[in-house]
Amino acid sequence: MKADKSDDELNDPHPELLVERGPHGRGVGRWVPEEKHLYLTRYLNATREARKKFKQRVLIDPFCGPGRIQVEGESFTRDGGSVVAYRESVASGAPFTHVLVGDIESERARANELRLAATGAAVHSFVGPANQTVDAMIQVVPFGALALAYIDPYNLEYLSFSIIERLAKLQYVDFAVHFSLMDLTRNIDMELDPKRDRFDHALPGWRSAVPTNALSKSSLPGWFFSAWCKAVGDLGFKVSGQMPLISDGKGRSIYRLVFFSRHPVPDRIWNDIARSRNLSLF
Repeated sequence: MKADKSDDELNDPHPELLVERGPHGRGVGRWVPEEKHLYLTRYLNATREARKKFKQRVLIDPFCGPGRIQVEGESFTRDGGSVVAYRESVASGAPFTHVLVGDIESERARANELRLAATGAAVHSFVGPANQTVDAMIQVVPFGALALAYIDPYNLEYLSFSIIERLAKLQYVDFAVHFSLMDLTRNIDMELDPKRDRFDHALPGWRSAVPTNALSKSSLPGWFFSAWCKAVGDLGFKVSGQMPLISDGKGRSIYRLVFFSRHPVPDRIWNDIARSRNLSLF
């Protein structure tokens, strides 16, 4: 069933620019606007009063894409994640004062920047792999600003832990991370081969730390994810208990949306808005 077109969905200030239509060009999954973007907007709305306490509020999106998506089966396009987030921050009364977006492809980064600028955002785009652009992004964040790092890589191999480590040095930063369960469960057993390295940046040293009782393909994904969460915790963050499972509508798990922060207030708010969709991990 096709969705009706809303004013926001039709309001692309730059229809001539690139649109994200997924890896096969048929459109992204419906779960992108209906789950990924829904949790993001719910969180921003729920934290509006807390964010108003900060003079500077920064959104960091190092995997931004072109800022516009087309859902499979729809004839129209919708805002991408960073544009959705900025619009919601404005609507909530606590707009982001800076939006930092990056993509490995210059055309995508530029399209996102232009679309955000057209909505009124003070935006700065960066071109290159996220593990390289993140340092430049950090330098732009004003001292004492509240930052939300929205980390949404396509596959687990791009979720470099060093990105999180470096962003964690910001004074006030919360994270919403899309952790690719599909990539993990499909490939984890093959990655035990030391000649392969797809997951080595996501959790450095993981291969030598796997206990013998977790070496089966059914046990490895759960162990890896738990070890990753522990590594995040060792940076001084509390990983929220609520981790919505995002599926493709065909019974296949795609991502866990993992939120973590240092302060109990955003953690409590995230747990409240995500509670209804917290399912078993694997």
